[in-house]
Amino acid sequence: MSLEVVPITLKEENQFVASHHRHHGPVTGHKFSIAVSDGEKIVGVAIVGRPVSRHMDNGWTLEVTRLCTDGTKNACSMLYAAAWRAARAMGYKKLITYILESETGASLRAAGWRCVGQAGGLRWTGKRRPEVDLYPAQMKLRFERE
Repeated sequence: MSLEVVPITLKEENQFVASHHRHHGPVTGHKFSIAVSDGEKIVGVAIVGRPVSRHMDNGWTLEVTRLCTDGTKNACSMLYAAAWRAARAMGYKKLITYILESETGASLRAAGWRCVGQAGGLRWTGKRRPEVDLYPAQMKLRFERE
């Protein structure tokens, strides 16, 4: 089976995320979206936007805020690589993403990303903390591509 990168709207991506993502829901905005198709259907999506952390939002950095596949082999690596190529073509200098500590990061490493260590905390804190955790209470690992 041959995979190819295809364009997709945020609305279509959010529908895919709502149906397939293990622990995150749709997003409200983005800079761009890309998908991977097996020739018949969408098998994975990547949503790229401004960094969630205001400390990383320097105008030269974007973040893969959602990456989701149906389990098709190599779809994750293909999306991470394509996201970096698109961000770089738009003039951005860095692309970041976060994964749960329990995830291996194999797709990221296969796409040329590097782990720069732990980031964030177990849960949201402060006044804006949701009543129910939005994701598993685990440390995150930040990966980057420059």
